[in-house]
Amino acid sequence: MAWRRHLPALSSAAAGIERASDAWDDSFFDRDGWPIEEEGYADGKVKRDAEAWKHVEVFLAHGPEVLAGVRATASGADYVEGPVSEDLRRLRGIDTTLERAGQLRHEWDQIMALMDASLPGSRKIYESRAERIRNADGWRYADELSIQGPALVRAADYLAGRADSDQPSQTERARVALARSGAGNRGALPASPSAPPAPTPMAPSRSR
Repeated sequence: MAWRRHLPALSSAAAGIERASDAWDDSFFDRDGWPIEEEGYADGKVKRDAEAWKHVEVFLAHGPEVLAGVRATASGADYVEGPVSEDLRRLRGIDTTLERAGQLRHEWDQIMALMDASLPGSRKIYESRAERIRNADGWRYADELSIQGPALVRAADYLAGRADSDQPSQTERARVALARSGAGNRGALPASPSAPPAPTPMAPSRSR
């Protein structure tokens, strides 16, 4: 279960998206959802989108392997009932989220490469604006991952923990089986090797 090594990064990224969203809501909206701070609204949105996109990048780097591991480890019963059944069902749309976020990143990389190739020196001028556009477009995926991401982390953490708890019991069953096998062998004496057949006596020779 090598995919478990990615869980700390995904857990941190999920918390980061939540912090970016909460800071945005707390700074610019009242309890009813109306803007209360018009002057910094645009700048706050740019900051939120940029912060959230950094965590989307983490999900693109680590999420697919963890998602594959979760689906390979979870049983059909886990989807029906159990501690993470709801989380597993929340993951049905995460493939699309990661795929489209990956496409957005690929388009960004192409744009940057085109600037470097066709307009040397223009990257410094337009990169900041292009980043804002990418981050703004990427917010929808960050918003989806704010629900899907924690579900993935919880499901993966539970399944990894269950695998760890199952391992000692499997080891114990193997030890007991080995002990029983050894006890059965101790009760039987090894068969003694059969004696070699006696040599056939030779007939006495006749003198002429």
